[in-house]
Amino acid sequence: MPPFVFPVEEVTYKVIGERKLKFYIFEPKVRKKDRAAILFFIGGSFGKGPRTPADFQHHAEYISSKGAVAICVDYRNGHDEGFTPIQAICDVKSAVRWLREHAADWYVDQEKIVVCGSSAGGYIAVSAIMFNHMNNDGDNQSINHIPNALIIFGAGMDAVDIMARRYPELLDQAQDMSPIHNVKKCLPPTLWIIGSEDNLLGQNKDFVESMVMIGNDISWVTYAGMEHGFFLYGRHGNIPLNETNVKIEEFLQSKFFIYSQ
Repeated sequence: MPPFVFPVEEVTYKVIGERKLKFYIFEPKVRKKDRAAILFFIGGSFGKGPRTPADFQHHAEYISSKGAVAICVDYRNGHDEGFTPIQAICDVKSAVRWLREHAADWYVDQEKIVVCGSSAGGYIAVSAIMFNHMNNDGDNQSINHIPNALIIFGAGMDAVDIMARRYPELLDQAQDMSPIHNVKKCLPPTLWIIGSEDNLLGQNKDFVESMVMIGNDISWVTYAGMEHGFFLYGRHGNIPLNETNVKIEEFLQSKFFIYSQ
């Protein structure tokens, strides 16, 4: 795993066999009570590429500097033997439940928990909210797994397409785990960010428009000329990274999760 260049605290939130899933926690300098917390779920996790939880560390460090607890989340991915997206969806739910259960330990307000996901991480973040039938047996299902706000960076919303390309063994259940095939009012207040050149733009636009039409509160932001993953560290001189950090900050301020300093 590429190292975190910022100091982080490691906490195990879930154990599956010998696999310990961890939070990499960015603490604000001042430990006030009733803080917001944001969980970051990276993209690229359906393959065996080089993506790691550290990919979101520059966003996490920025948001923690604004007073929120920011957490880069390790979840099961294409490197894990026998992996399917169902496992990752369950891990999102487990992460939110663990944080709610231990909120007092981190001076976090249980009603100010945010999930942010990009690409594959965005798909599992949305699916964890939309689909109640996927849970790990070890989870305390009496604890609410729905975050209080959601942030998505360009993500596949058509699971039929995803499973056909990557997990054909799941095609028989793909429609039941496909956000775009199950539009309903269910999301918390959401910020949706995507580049105009992202190959998922049309699919995301169709999904968001359908979700807004039936009452979901989604703010849509398009970055002109930007491709899939444009906001990652090292791209475009980090200008989009810095701009999206400010967008996230403004969104969280608009929901009174953090306050101007």
